[in-house]
Amino acid sequence: MDPITLGSLGIVFMFILIALHVPIGIAMAVAGFFGLWAMIGIEGATNIFATTPTDLLVHQSLAAIPMFLLMGSFASAAGLSGDLYRLFHGFVGHYRGGLAMATVAGCGGFGAVCGSSIATASTFMRVALPEMLDRKYKPSLAIGCIAAGGTLGILIPPSNLMLLYGVLTEQFVIALFTAAIIPGLISIAIYFIAIAILVRVRPDMAPSGARLAWARRLPVIAGAWGVIVMVFVVSGGIYGGVFTVLEAAAVGCIFAILFTWYRGKLNWPTVRRVLGQTAATTGFIYIIIFGANIFSAFITITQLPEALAGGIRDAGLSPPMVLFLLLVMYIVLGAIFDTVAAMIITLPVVFPLMIDLGYNPIWWGVINIMVIEIGQTTPPIGIIPFVLHGMRPDIPLQTIFYGIGPFFAADLIRLAIVASFPPLALWLPEFLGMSLL
Repeated sequence: MDPITLGSLGIVFMFILIALHVPIGIAMAVAGFFGLWAMIGIEGATNIFATTPTDLLVHQSLAAIPMFLLMGSFASAAGLSGDLYRLFHGFVGHYRGGLAMATVAGCGGFGAVCGSSIATASTFMRVALPEMLDRKYKPSLAIGCIAAGGTLGILIPPSNLMLLYGVLTEQFVIALFTAAIIPGLISIAIYFIAIAILVRVRPDMAPSGARLAWARRLPVIAGAWGVIVMVFVVSGGIYGGVFTVLEAAAVGCIFAILFTWYRGKLNWPTVRRVLGQTAATTGFIYIIIFGANIFSAFITITQLPEALAGGIRDAGLSPPMVLFLLLVMYIVLGAIFDTVAAMIITLPVVFPLMIDLGYNPIWWGVINIMVIEIGQTTPPIGIIPFVLHGMRPDIPLQTIFYGIGPFFAADLIRLAIVASFPPLALWLPEFLGMSLL
């Protein structure tokens, strides 16, 4: 059989397995194994199937993923999210829509110590939603800003998904983290603008609050010292060249554990819960990575990405048109699949295609993650609204999606801005002398 046809059948077979509710990592591994068997024989396929997990398990950069997950879980157990929310609330809470802005800013800050969108959104669902509802915020705005702010967890560095992209595409992880800083700040700013416009058009969505006196702000600032120090040590250590990404994850983990102990929340039930959550999530991610690498080996041998790139050139599609079609595809995939799965399933085909079309791999990594996170809140499928609805079933899904609407429009605007102006992502790592190839 022609290798291109075989590669296409392998992709179809993988999606059939996924449709039959076979776990995504296993579906990719099975499709990749049988594809390799057809291409290079049973012995070659078995060798790749056996050595891939071993090679990945000794990959130092990949070891940072469970460390960052553990750091985020202990940070959540210590109550750092509440500290961040009170900090931003103290400075912008008195503005109309200020609590919604504080929620978005708090989600961005917590994303720097958590790295998970669902974890960030569910944490602020518990912290911020009662505060906003008590102050007569409309439920649609209150839960909409939590859903939108939650997506910042996988964009604001350090991000587990960005780390995974760097490992699988062999890109400099710190350059990826650095490239995401300005787009992350743009995301927060555009959400602020969306909230400001919304409450100006609909004043009934959010009342103004009382301004907090400086005498009361200072204790709030002091109360947030733990998370400020933690972000400074982890992020500052990475960008300052003091730590590698793995070392920064380990140091951040130690800080999170110490802070949990300092708060008096370090007990055996907490430790068991945190370790259980981290182990389960790590296992899920690693199985997907194993399967993705086996499937990627199969796709590479078939030379399907090269054939796809050649077909696009022959069809006369311009690189911007290909980019547009891929962004639409990723918004749909991000709404259906988990973020890790949405990226890894497509990486073996899409990444070589984008490089062949002349796009920068660091820039594409930032865009790839941005568009997947948009898919997480895309009506009417996105996973985050369903997670939030599960936490508060008394708030209808229709209300949640209605509240997400303005933020979805803001997401499309910021995606268009960063996609149209690559220097927004590439300037800072270039300024710091990092390799972007």
